[in-house]
Amino acid sequence: MSSFVSILLLYAKNINSIFSIVLISHQLGITHIYIHRLPAYFNMETKLKSVTATLFLCFLLFPLVFSESNDGLVRVGLKKRKFDQNNRVAAQIESKEGEALRASLLKYRLRGNLADSQDTDIVSLKNYMDAQYFGEIGIGTPPQKFTVIFDTGSSNLWVPSAKCYFSIACYLHPKYKSSSSSTYNKNGKPAAIHYGTGAISGFFSEDHVTIGDLVVKDQEFIEATKEPGVTFLVAKFDGILGLGFQEISVGNAVPVWYNMVNQGLLKEPVFSFWFNRNADEEEGGEIVFGGVDPNHYKGEHTYVPVTQKGYWQFDMGDVMIDGKTTGFCAGGCSAIADSGTSLLVGPTTIITELNHAIGASGIVSQECKTVVAQYGETIIERILAKDQPQKICSQIGLCTFDGTHGVSTEIKSVVEENTHKVSGGLSDASCSACEMTVVWMQNQLKQNQTQERILEYVNQLCERLPSPMGESAVDCSGLSSMPSVSFTIGGRTFDLTPEQYVLKVGEGDAAQCISGFTALDVPPPRGPLWILGDVFMGRYHTVFNYGNERIGFAEAA
Repeated sequence: MSSFVSILLLYAKNINSIFSIVLISHQLGITHIYIHRLPAYFNMETKLKSVTATLFLCFLLFPLVFSESNDGLVRVGLKKRKFDQNNRVAAQIESKEGEALRASLLKYRLRGNLADSQDTDIVSLKNYMDAQYFGEIGIGTPPQKFTVIFDTGSSNLWVPSAKCYFSIACYLHPKYKSSSSSTYNKNGKPAAIHYGTGAISGFFSEDHVTIGDLVVKDQEFIEATKEPGVTFLVAKFDGILGLGFQEISVGNAVPVWYNMVNQGLLKEPVFSFWFNRNADEEEGGEIVFGGVDPNHYKGEHTYVPVTQKGYWQFDMGDVMIDGKTTGFCAGGCSAIADSGTSLLVGPTTIITELNHAIGASGIVSQECKTVVAQYGETIIERILAKDQPQKICSQIGLCTFDGTHGVSTEIKSVVEENTHKVSGGLSDASCSACEMTVVWMQNQLKQNQTQERILEYVNQLCERLPSPMGESAVDCSGLSSMPSVSFTIGGRTFDLTPEQYVLKVGEGDAAQCISGFTALDVPPPRGPLWILGDVFMGRYHTVFNYGNERIGFAEAA
């Protein structure tokens, strides 16, 4: 790995301060030069000798060090944090908000508000509680340091503001102070970003942003004055640096990445992620701006085009368990590559199958089992009769049909919603359970299973439905017997082993294992949607090619 230079300046406060340069050995392939202030009690002769030595050393070292940066790449080392119990407890504290979000999404999906679904904002679904990878940037002149998540699933940069007075989280993290920067420009436009477990709000400002050795000038960013909820209180990061497209940028602010390209700071309009998934190593990984590092991957990348700008969204094919299709995405699904999401997020239908296959235990869904008991045989008969699968649940009275998919018959008036009355006595959950049952039964019939076996299997899947928090536990001692899970992208199969999709919390006898799969149903036309987070990106080096609007995956080195 080529060496790069970062310089830490400890500024002198008076004329009696002088500097010496110490060359520190390579760490993560980056050469650091620290310039330390020497004590004022050195006499003048010592000062002159030190300054002369410093200048001489600069002339000797600078040509050597800068010659090592000739590949035109800019690297930012990433720090890594393990999953821990404190964050899980914090997540449970906010579970009611998470449940409310999922409930609203379920209601939204089943009611089929297709005209509005284009406004579905994946950013609002994000939960950074389990974020593992983050790096350092600077804002202002001189740079004020912040640790941020480099997030391809959003497009804004925000950090806590010195004007944040009433959020406890702000007092536990560094805060941007505009009065301390000589390059600050006032903007003042209000801003708010809603996440899965809260929101941040504040106002826009402009200043220089330092990333690695680059200085992005006059970058618009959000000074957060409110950071409610537990997530940002316990977070190991200070803010978020979004690397998505401007189409999803709050306030239509130009993303940092765009300005890096527009200001001619990079060799190529490309950035790439390498995550180190080795739990025994401290090095978290690296994000490379301007290209790719060949040391980060093996073989060739498989590229797929971006199908919808905003998120880094692309078309994905079938999802397989031990080489066998799950059926749901055989006709294709959408996916986004999201460095700000830790897990693999997918449609409840498939996630339930996956969690069943790996023995993950979730919450028993009585509604699901009731649908199977009352309508299971009828559904099988209608599938065998070649009825259109998407119409079956409406034909048996659990859903209506809008021409594309089932929509719950629970259409409530405004008055009924306000009084929490149910119209027609049918629940959204019944419709959703029916739709999932149809998919599961279809897949079993293709495998020539008997009716008795199909009903038994679907009942087992009902028991594996994920909890509202999406977390499902697995037996740590059973990894060797779990199946591989594969994703089809660009005609190529990308495999994940149990060791790669199961996450361990804690150490030794106290260790717990959780499934790396969590459920979320995103409505058409953006969905059904998979979010391939760090579990996937840790296994496969990921290239984001902004110039050609495509994404590439290769086995990580």
